[in-house]
Amino acid sequence: LSSCTSAAEKEPGGAERREKQFRAHRGFGDRRDGVISARTYFYADEAKCDQHMETFLRCIDASSGSSEDGFSAIKLTALGRPQFLLQFSEVLVKWRRFFHQMAAEQGQGGRAALDMRLEVEKLQEALAKLGIATKAESQHWFTGENVGESGTVDLLDWNSLIDSRTKLSKLLLVPNIKTRQLEPLLSHFTEEEELQMKRMLQRMDVLAKRATETGVRLMVDAEQSYFQPAISRLTLEMQRRFNTERAIIFNTHQCYLKEAYDNVSVDVELSRREGWHFGTKLVRGAYMDQERERAAKIGYEDPINPTYEKTNKMYHRCLDYVLEEIKHSRKANVMVATHNEDTVKFTLRRMMELGIHPSEKKVCFGQLLGMCDQITFPLGQAGFPVYKYVPYGPVDEVLPYLSRRAQENRGFMQRANQERDLLWREFKRRIFAGTIFSTNP
Repeated sequence: LSSCTSAAEKEPGGAERREKQFRAHRGFGDRRDGVISARTYFYADEAKCDQHMETFLRCIDASSGSSEDGFSAIKLTALGRPQFLLQFSEVLVKWRRFFHQMAAEQGQGGRAALDMRLEVEKLQEALAKLGIATKAESQHWFTGENVGESGTVDLLDWNSLIDSRTKLSKLLLVPNIKTRQLEPLLSHFTEEEELQMKRMLQRMDVLAKRATETGVRLMVDAEQSYFQPAISRLTLEMQRRFNTERAIIFNTHQCYLKEAYDNVSVDVELSRREGWHFGTKLVRGAYMDQERERAAKIGYEDPINPTYEKTNKMYHRCLDYVLEEIKHSRKANVMVATHNEDTVKFTLRRMMELGIHPSEKKVCFGQLLGMCDQITFPLGQAGFPVYKYVPYGPVDEVLPYLSRRAQENRGFMQRANQERDLLWREFKRRIFAGTIFSTNP
């Protein structure tokens, strides 16, 4: 990412007002550094973004022609200027933290995100006291559709105050408690920057419409934590529009993040309230080393769970929440994207306990092509929807990606040996049974 410095940031103390996690830093401009399991894109110009969109369209068409109920994955950083995602993420995070601060002042600190409910009267008084808006000015913020039971506002109601139909640059306003006013994140946006934002949304719209027309489900991949709030928000907007009849748009939740459970539960609750079909791909995460190094050097809290065991616990907690929602409404959908055998066994056991049958296709599994066939094939043979994730692109770009995946899967050779032993055991069984050319047990 190139650095984008506004006039406001050049003032004494101006830069300190910005969240460190959401600043562009030259030292971390190459997002591939420290990344072992994810494809990365770099903004060149709008023409390159259009080329990426055309490639994604061809991938959607290929998925439609090769399998029923196929998937196609996209990355939003390939469709527009990443700087916008960085800035929009900061806005969303600051508004959310402002909500949590108001909740703490109302004696609700420490509660789960969805359990916090602000009394509108007290919230309006606080906004007026801070000088952000008079009670009369904030009156139209809290209309019937933005106020829950007993005159309270929860996090979802609060989020809805950011109206996506307004001019995009108007969204880049954040509450500043010190100055007691709403202030622009940057001093201004040029017309070209405004167009770049709109083009990204237009490209997303084109892809979502093609996916809907062809019956392909579109997975929006997760990216670095400093982009992810914006990516998730834009994906939710697509889900609202396109997931009315079935889950076409899938978000991706990274369970190595400390806030993963809050993110999943808030998104599920929003889908429940608004009546659309929730869809997610659950992954452990792809940017751990880079995220930790960046947090340490720049000086913000490490967003990653401290141990692999805690990440596993988080994964199973998020997965169980979605499985419970499937049981409850049958309007949730999840791809269990994992090479971890224990997680697969956990999923199968919980599906059986909750009465979720594989034929419903509410739960599917995914592994990378060429890895963990000893998981993929038995799942498919047992009737579970299972998919192979197929990387594609120029050889000089795909080979480094695959080498990083091999590095990530340090136990790859051990699993390869396991696959070899299983094949040899099956081969001997068929020889002694006289059924070497038969697939029957």
